[in-house]
Amino acid sequence: MTKAAQRGEPSYVWRDGQKRRFEMLLNAAGERLKGRVLVDGSGVGTYFSRLIPLSGQVIGLDIELPRVEDCKEYSPLVINGASEYLPLPAESADLVWSHEVLEHVEDDHAAIREMVRVLRPGGRIVLFCPNRGYPFETHGIYWRGKYHFGNKLFVNYLPRAWRDKLAPHVEIYTRRDLAKLFTGLPVRFVSRRTVFGAYDNIIARSPALGRVLRFFLQALEKTPLQRFGLSHFWVIEKV
Repeated sequence: MTKAAQRGEPSYVWRDGQKRRFEMLLNAAGERLKGRVLVDGSGVGTYFSRLIPLSGQVIGLDIELPRVEDCKEYSPLVINGASEYLPLPAESADLVWSHEVLEHVEDDHAAIREMVRVLRPGGRIVLFCPNRGYPFETHGIYWRGKYHFGNKLFVNYLPRAWRDKLAPHVEIYTRRDLAKLFTGLPVRFVSRRTVFGAYDNIIARSPALGRVLRFFLQALEKTPLQRFGLSHFWVIEKV
């Protein structure tokens, strides 16, 4: 449980939420998908395995060795390593896919610099990471020295010092926080959005209610209320 809190849990299932984000990745990637793709945080291979038949070359990276071994079921091109020290030459990748990984690294500034470093000019980072505006902290909290799993209401709305004491294991980002990580780097922002989830767990328990909730919240992505979305979805291009 402690390791899950610190590292996060990868996607184990393939449901509407994963399908939607994968389609967003494909649309953002375009022709870059046919080049070299780095999956930074390949987990158990949920996205990694589906990119392999679509891409010129896919390289996976994960900090957890057991997950690297899981991914080798799909391809030998998986590396045990950290996002802050990507084992690729400069300007050698066409696309970097980082899905809910940035919040778990030790040094997010270094991780972003590495993503930009390994990209060729014109290459793109497709990035998902948690939005501080979302009413729930989805990674659980620590209280009196014990980790409590699950969604915790309004934790992310507390002053930063208080919030970080409750959730020291995971970072959270405002739009401004995320933009600062790219300061001084040779990039342009292609898209900067906030998206809601697909709420597949709720739909599994109560299909009608869950589908109404999904429709309503995803419709808010086209309004200023997107600021309360679950995750940032950014597409960044190296120039």
